[in-house]
Amino acid sequence: MAHKLGRLARSYDPRIPHLSALLAGKTLVPPPPACDWTDKMPKNLGMMLNDTLGDCTCAAFYHALQVWSIHTTGAIDTEPDSDVEQLYIRACGYKPGEKGEGPGGNEQKVLTYLLKTGAPTGTNAASVQKISAFVEVDPRMVDDVKHTIYDCGVAYIGFQVPYYINPEPPAESPAVWDVQTTNNQITGGHAVVLAGYTADGARVISWGEFYTMTWSFFAKYVDEVYAIAD
Repeated sequence: MAHKLGRLARSYDPRIPHLSALLAGKTLVPPPPACDWTDKMPKNLGMMLNDTLGDCTCAAFYHALQVWSIHTTGAIDTEPDSDVEQLYIRACGYKPGEKGEGPGGNEQKVLTYLLKTGAPTGTNAASVQKISAFVEVDPRMVDDVKHTIYDCGVAYIGFQVPYYINPEPPAESPAVWDVQTTNNQITGGHAVVLAGYTADGARVISWGEFYTMTWSFFAKYVDEVYAIAD
């Protein structure tokens, strides 16, 4: 099965608050040593069209919605692919009539759209799910990333994808994403959510499945992280 990407180069909007600035002068207790918000979730969460479209920035939000819903209502909210496509259209400018994967998406622009307008949900065209806020988290501050996952259920991240994670022709991505010295040419950018962690790495939801991203891989390839309040 094909695994598409679609995250565009990150942007730097000074209007987006940074967690480090909000926490300046404060001392937080260390995050718990581990957490896993995926423990109640099914193994297959759906591709969210990321096998044909470069809509990972949108798919990642709908995976976050799955995490939040199963822990707040006891039932997982998996929105139809038509809603994912609509968000890709509205937030990223995708035109279904044109061939190809579409334009991809910028994480900050997608999150700003989710904040101001909201993601389509359900069969009612007017039904949307807004996020309440989002802040940027410094990827170098791993404890802040862990706090984000523990407190918000997910961390919404963007990273550069080395070839061995997503080879062509399509092949199974390794279950554990770790740094390696071969086949590491960057093939594009990808957006995912992290929904758990241990001392060894973070629990990734991508392409409808679960993976582990070691903290070494995280340090090498992740260049943007966001805490989302829903």
